[in-house]
Amino acid sequence: MRTTLTLDDDLADALKQQAKLLDVPFKQVVNDTLRRGLAPEAPEDRPVFRVRPLRGGFRPGIDPLKLNQLNDQLEVEDFLEEHRKLLEEHRE
Repeated sequence: MRTTLTLDDDLADALKQQAKLLDVPFKQVVNDTLRRGLAPEAPEDRPVFRVRPLRGGFRPGIDPLKLNQLNDQLEVEDFLEEHRKLLEEHRE
């Protein structure tokens, strides 16, 4: 069947490049590409994806119920360090 189709420039260039690379006619590359895109993907063609969970946990001495306190402490330490540097710059 003959039809007129308007392609975006980047797609047309990629299809032409593929046709040249495979040494096949442009229309064959277009037809093959459309067939692959429209064909339902068979489940057996996809690689099996398995999740292997790892045992999570915190290091000894870290209480997960006090993580907010730890975060606050780290923020205070960063704040003090930043202001210590500013004070040293002003003294110079």
